[in-house]
Formats: sequence, C-alpha cells, structure tokens
Amino acid sequence: MKSPCINICQIDAKSGLCTGCLRTLDEIASWAGYTDAKRSQILAELPNRTTQHPEAGERG
Repeated sequence: MKSPCINICQIDAKSGLCTGCLRTLDEIASWAGYTDAKRSQILAELPNRTTQHPEAGERG
C-alpha cells in the first residue's frame, strides 16, 4: 500500500498536520481503510498543503 509516511511523526499544533507526511491524524489513522481512490486524492493534495502550511512541511 502506497503511503507518504517518511517516519517523521510529529503533529504541528498550528496546522494539525504531521510534519513528515502532511496528513491529519484522522487520515493517518484511517489510511489502511481508505480506498485506493481516497488515498490517491489525499496524495494529490499534499503538495498544496506544503504551500499552505510551510511550518508543517519542515522535515527535520
């Protein structure tokens, strides 16, 4: 299963996004249960999240 996880798991308090993969806690918790279409949709959104929430995209 494709995942954006890069093993940097910290939730940014301001944006609510993981600083490693830029997913929300709900998305991370539900990832395995999502359809391929839903995972693809989220993966497509991640570049926009980097732009909208640069503090969350700081990857150590």
